[in-house]
Amino acid sequence: AIKEQTLLAGAAMAECSGLQFVSPYAFEAMQKVDVVRLAALSDPELRLLLPCLVRMALCAPADQSQSWAQDKKLILRLLSGVEAVNSIVALLSVDFHALEQDASKEQQLRHKLGGGSGESILVSQLQHGLTLEFEHSDSPRRLRLVLSELLAIMNKVSESNGEFFLKSSELFESPVYLEEAADVLCILQAELPSLLPIVDVAEALLHVKNGAWFLCLLVANVPDSFNEVCRGLIKNGERQDEESVGGRRRTEALRHLCKMNPSQALRVRGMVVEECHLPGLGVALTLDHTKNESPDDGVSDLVCFVSGLLLGTNAKVRTWFGTFIRNGQQRKRDNISSVLWQMRRQLLLELMGILPTVRSTHIVEEADVDMEPNVSVYSGLKEEHVVKASALLRLYCALMGIAGLKPTDEEAEQLLQLMTSRPPATPAGVRFVSLSFCMLLAFSTLVSTPEQEQLMVMWLSWMIKEEAYFESISGVSASFGEMLLLVAMYFHSNQLSAIIDLVCSTLGMKIVIKPSSLSRMKTIFTQEIFTEQVVTAHAVRVPVTGNLSANITGFLPIHCIYQLLKSRSFTKHKVSIKDWIYRQLCETTTPLHPQLLPLIDVYINSILTPASKSNPEATNQPVTEQEILNVFQGLSGGENTRLTQRYSITTQLLVLYYVLSYEEALLANTKILAAMQKKPKSYSSALMDQIPIKYLIRQAQGLQQELGGLHSALLRLLATNYPHLCIVEDWICEEQITGTDVLLRRMLLTNIAKNHSPKQLQEAFSMLPGNHTQLMQILEHLTLLSAGELIPYAEVLTSNMNRLLNAGVPRRILQTVNKLWMVLNTVMPRRLWVMTVNALQPSVKIVRQQKYTQNDLMIDPLIVLRCDQRVHRSPPLMDITLHMLNGYLLDIRPSQNNAMGPEAPEVTREELKNALLAAQDSAAVQILLEICLPTEEEKAQSSNTHSLLKSVHSTTGPKSPELEEEDSLLCNLREVQCLICCLLHQMYIADPNIVKLVHFQGYPCELLALTVAGIPSMHICLDFIPELIAQPELEKQIFAIQLLSFLCIQYALPKSLSVARLAINVMGTLLTVLTQSKRYAFFMPTLPCLVSFCQAFPPLYEDIMSLLIQIGQVCASDVATQTRDFDPIITRLQQLKEKPLEVSGLCKDSSNKSFSRDIASMDPDVRLCQCVENTIIEIINMSVSGV
Repeated sequence: AIKEQTLLAGAAMAECSGLQFVSPYAFEAMQKVDVVRLAALSDPELRLLLPCLVRMALCAPADQSQSWAQDKKLILRLLSGVEAVNSIVALLSVDFHALEQDASKEQQLRHKLGGGSGESILVSQLQHGLTLEFEHSDSPRRLRLVLSELLAIMNKVSESNGEFFLKSSELFESPVYLEEAADVLCILQAELPSLLPIVDVAEALLHVKNGAWFLCLLVANVPDSFNEVCRGLIKNGERQDEESVGGRRRTEALRHLCKMNPSQALRVRGMVVEECHLPGLGVALTLDHTKNESPDDGVSDLVCFVSGLLLGTNAKVRTWFGTFIRNGQQRKRDNISSVLWQMRRQLLLELMGILPTVRSTHIVEEADVDMEPNVSVYSGLKEEHVVKASALLRLYCALMGIAGLKPTDEEAEQLLQLMTSRPPATPAGVRFVSLSFCMLLAFSTLVSTPEQEQLMVMWLSWMIKEEAYFESISGVSASFGEMLLLVAMYFHSNQLSAIIDLVCSTLGMKIVIKPSSLSRMKTIFTQEIFTEQVVTAHAVRVPVTGNLSANITGFLPIHCIYQLLKSRSFTKHKVSIKDWIYRQLCETTTPLHPQLLPLIDVYINSILTPASKSNPEATNQPVTEQEILNVFQGLSGGENTRLTQRYSITTQLLVLYYVLSYEEALLANTKILAAMQKKPKSYSSALMDQIPIKYLIRQAQGLQQELGGLHSALLRLLATNYPHLCIVEDWICEEQITGTDVLLRRMLLTNIAKNHSPKQLQEAFSMLPGNHTQLMQILEHLTLLSAGELIPYAEVLTSNMNRLLNAGVPRRILQTVNKLWMVLNTVMPRRLWVMTVNALQPSVKIVRQQKYTQNDLMIDPLIVLRCDQRVHRSPPLMDITLHMLNGYLLDIRPSQNNAMGPEAPEVTREELKNALLAAQDSAAVQILLEICLPTEEEKAQSSNTHSLLKSVHSTTGPKSPELEEEDSLLCNLREVQCLICCLLHQMYIADPNIVKLVHFQGYPCELLALTVAGIPSMHICLDFIPELIAQPELEKQIFAIQLLSFLCIQYALPKSLSVARLAINVMGTLLTVLTQSKRYAFFMPTLPCLVSFCQAFPPLYEDIMSLLIQIGQVCASDVATQTRDFDPIITRLQQLKEKPLEVSGLCKDSSNKSFSRDIASMDPDVRLCQCVENTIIEIINMSVSGV
């Protein structure tokens, strides 16, 4: 069957060989109706176009112009001498309407009979064969004969369901009547277009002998239908045209059409790809086009077309064409009729055309090469051929890797010759060598003989030797030398999948490479070319990449060093890599190269983690402190920073990332490092103090797009190691400083403001006692400067802060200094804090010149609060102090991880750390609460008014005059209290355990009104008050009930009600167990709290009144035992309970009388009873006033 199909295909291709087709010249003349060109045609060429020309001459034209009239005369003159015109004129004289009706009837009849060849309405009583009938018939009958035969074929095509058949028809096969039959066919299609759509006619003609010839004539006489016919034939075509006779006939017909109209050949090829049909046609058209191309050194259209199909983004097209290649190989028909064979032959010819012409086949000894380095027996690849050679290599990779092409011995030999040729030292040459190398790795089967293997080894040796020369001459940083090194490292570490990924990314295609196919290459690399020691030694000598950035693509030395670090080759062979890494970090710029951060991470790991357990000392050396300092030398943050900087901001940020990551890794590996004899050291705090971390982070924030993930990585490390630099308030402040304010500042900034020097600022401070104006003016001008520009003024500003504590300094100066300090805090927080703390010390310490360091403040943050006492009543300076305290309390947390030492067990270390932090925080809170207490002087000043703290809580006492209340609320103490309450609120929210610890420790009850009202998070106390009340110490129980009384007023919640009820029950229980002295000590301070309970929760009235009567009865019973008449008080208490409203008016009078009567009595029970009575009266009065 296969043999029969082959014979049929051969016959189909040979059937039209003797016929004359319409030439491209003639078709173009018909397309443009160029009468001059038509007149130049020979008679045989003109004969093919007569049907259209005769219709054109006889039919009434739509164009009535004079020029067309002249052209029409020329056409008539042209036709006048041709004999065949008469028969065509006769054909046009037939009644086509009647013919169409008969044809329609015949169609209906055939449909009814099931498509059989029964009676025919168009043609009846056929006495002879079709050929004889056609010869003897007149024009109308000829039309009917051809129409009947054509309709029969078209019907059979529609019923065949896509199965190809070849219809034997005398009418279309007889060479004598081909031209007359073609005339009839063209006239029929032109006059009956609805009955005979041209696409359907074209499809039918594929099924008869000489169909391609008839099709070309038909389209030539209707030139406008060219694209429509081609699209229709392609759309109805097979997905794989080489697989069937029908597909090959269709391809052949379309090729003839494209030869007739070559200008549309590439457009037809585009239709082929769009429909994913007839791949052989696409290749054939490309081959035809390539032959017509003028030969040059560029990449041919065939290479471009096939590469586009296999390497494009359309997976459907890639699969379709790959199937064509695979199926073509399976047929094993390597003859010239196969389009695939023709394509492979053409590609091989192109490949051989660019191979070096002079090439020695013998292997040269190394000694010979060394003797004459400038003479090579291998002629190099010509420069003009390099790009074409690279394109051919990629195409063959795609054909073999994606389409599954199996190269012949000849193809493999020529490919190897091309791959191992030596290009000139240009960027294109570097690219070619990289592609050749990757192709050798991907298709190692190309190297099959020992001679070929030796050729490949020599070529690889040449690559190693010439790598530096290529890089220096071509100017390409990413040379093939790094790729060689990287592959060698991957082979040594057996990372074959990484090699496969490298090959695929370099070739730019995803191909399947079996790891087993790399075994021979692995042996060659690891044993013959690159031993591990050679790789390591060579890597260190590779120069760093200058101005390394993400713009430099390809494989660089950094990739090789990274891989060697990862496999621990440097430590294994005791090769120092520290200097190379430091030099590379110093040679970086934006945008950041993506390999830099992984390089730093793996380098840090190689410093801290030994290469093996057997050799625990095998680690790399860290970067020295001096080298780190060199990077940041000259970095001041001012306007001239870029002029004084030696290294780029990228280098500085990378070194900062290295230092922070190193410190974090040191903490994370504490246990492992403890077992090492030679422990890596942490960088000193003095070094960290000299690195402007916050300034660098701000710089990185503005370069986020160019730095990739470096900014976010630095923020993560900062949050872990330096939480005091990540305070939310600072970030918000920075947003304000870096926002639209900058533009406004620049608009307001005058030359006078720019000219103020730190020395002038110092002089203005020294004049402070007598002259405020000059200092105020300079400070206002400084507020217009940016944070970086303020840095030179920081020392003067902080050192003179103690002058601001003197009396008479305007508040505006203090506030402006506070504002400037906050701006400076965004760029140099740690240095600023140390200077500020030293400046605000008490005068005794300043005289002694006792200076604190950053380390002192990190160990003991409470030093911040041991400042001059006047700071505690200067709100702007207190705001600065609290900001520093908060920062140092946060900073102490990571530093305590080291303080515990690695020897302690993990649980013990954690417990000790938490205990220390809690003690530190609670001490800070207690000191701050003490600051909130008014001093003796402040108490004396407010002796004529109610106490400040009492006025916040008391609601039943006499009201202060408005002026006095305003004085108390707007004083410095009040403002400082607000600032402290804000900080305490933040601390309580950050760690609720501090609240519990502070309240279990206790503090002066005078502050309860302030803390409950001023700290929103005090409601947390409701959770642990029951536990606090249960404590055995009487003082803690009293403190808990007093605290609860304020909380109930502030937060009248169901939870508060339940805790208040518990407190009342506890008070009732304690009444029965306490001795007389303890009873007096407990109830005297707690009885007023019952008034607050009643005020917050009226349902507790009954319980509280019962408790009060019970207290009074217990006291009365004690007095009775001492023979005292106490019945009047008991009777009065009972009356107050039973008839509160009736006796409420007498309460105050009776209270005053009883008090005057018993004032001299110092008996605790008597005084407690009086307190009970006063409490009941307050509750009653509160209830009455509330009603």
